[in-house]
Amino acid sequence: MRSRRIWATTAFVSLPVTFLWLLLPARRDDPPSFPSPRPAKKWHVDPEKAHQQRDRALKQARTWHATDPHSADLSANPSDPSGLLSTDVVECRHLEKAAGGTSPKFDCVLADGEVVRVKYGLTKEINAEIAATRLLTALGFGTDRVYSIQRLRCHGCAREPYYTTKTLDYIHVRGVASKAVPDEGYTDFEWVAVERRFDAVTIEAEDDQGWAWFELRDADAAVPRLRAERDALRLAAVLLAHWDNKASNQRLMCKSPAADGSCADSIAIIQDLGSTFGPSRVDLAAWTKSPIWTDRARCAVSMKMFPYGGGTFPDGQISEGGRRLLARQLAALSDAQLTTLFTAARFPGADDHQGADANAWTRVLRAKIDEIASAGPCPER
Repeated sequence: MRSRRIWATTAFVSLPVTFLWLLLPARRDDPPSFPSPRPAKKWHVDPEKAHQQRDRALKQARTWHATDPHSADLSANPSDPSGLLSTDVVECRHLEKAAGGTSPKFDCVLADGEVVRVKYGLTKEINAEIAATRLLTALGFGTDRVYSIQRLRCHGCAREPYYTTKTLDYIHVRGVASKAVPDEGYTDFEWVAVERRFDAVTIEAEDDQGWAWFELRDADAAVPRLRAERDALRLAAVLLAHWDNKASNQRLMCKSPAADGSCADSIAIIQDLGSTFGPSRVDLAAWTKSPIWTDRARCAVSMKMFPYGGGTFPDGQISEGGRRLLARQLAALSDAQLTTLFTAARFPGADDHQGADANAWTRVLRAKIDEIASAGPCPER
C-alpha cells in the first residue's frame, strides 16, 4: 500500500503546471457561512418489496397535467421561492462528490442548505436543457427546474471543478485524499444552468434506476385511461429528438409515498434533456431533418435514426388521443413565445451554423408543430 501511495503522490506532483493552475480558485475571500447540505427526500420501503412497489408505481404513473401554455413566460426562469437563485450573483459552496457523466458539472450547497446541480462551460447541454425543460413544463409535462444564471460564485471551487474532481478521484483510489480547494477560495462562472430537482420522492429499486421507454409501453395496458397522456409525452420526446434516453435519464417520482412505500400519485418524468434539439445538441440543420413520423398515415414514430439506434425508445404508434393532446397544447404557443424561448436559452450563440437565429429555430419548431397537427386521425391499434 505504501508504494501505491508514493506512486499516487508522485503522479499528482508531476501533473502538468497547466492542470495544477486549474486546481486553484480564481480568487480568495472571506467565505459566507453555508449550512450542512439538506438531505434529499428518501423513499422508505421494505427492500424485499421494492421492485413490486416500483413496478406498480410505474404502471399507475401520470405523465401530464393540465396547463395553459398561452400564459407561459418562456423567457423567464422558473419560480424561485427562496430567492437564492434570483440575486445578481448566485453564491454556493462546492459539494465534494464523484464526478459522473461527460459534461462539466458539480453539486453546490446554497445558503439554506439546498443542494443544486450546476452545469457550466461551453457545453450545448446548458442551452438544450433550459429550452427543453421550459417547453415541456409549459405543455404540462413534469421536469426538473432549470435556471439560466448569468453569474455564479462557487466557494471551494477549482477553476475546472469537474475535471479536477475526476482527476483527484482517480488519484484518491490510490490512497491520496484531499479537498482540492479550501472554502475561502472561490471561482466565478458565467452563464451556467442550475438544476433543482422535481419536488417529489425518487422511486428506485436497486438496479432499477429511472425507467426505460419500453417499460412505459409495457405498462400501458394496466391503466388504459393514461394512454393519451403517455403518447403525448412520447410524441414530445420525438419532437425534441430525446435520443439519449437510457433509463437513468428518466425518473419515477412520488409526491406522497405511504409508510410502506406504495404510491398513489406517481409521476414519470424525463430527467436529463441535455441531448435535445439535434440530435447533436442544438444543431438546427440536423433537427430540421429529424422527422416526426416514420409513417404519417399510421402515426408511427421511431428513434432508430438517432444515436444508439433509438436507445430504450421502441418503435410505436401514437394514439389519436395522444396526438390531439400534444397538438392542442403546442397550438396554444405563439411564435413570439417560441422566439423568446430560444433567445432566453441563448440558442443563436450555441448553434455553429450561420443564420441559426432565434427566428430560424421558431420556424422549424412551428413546422414540426404543423406536422403533428395535420397528421390525424391516427388509427386505433
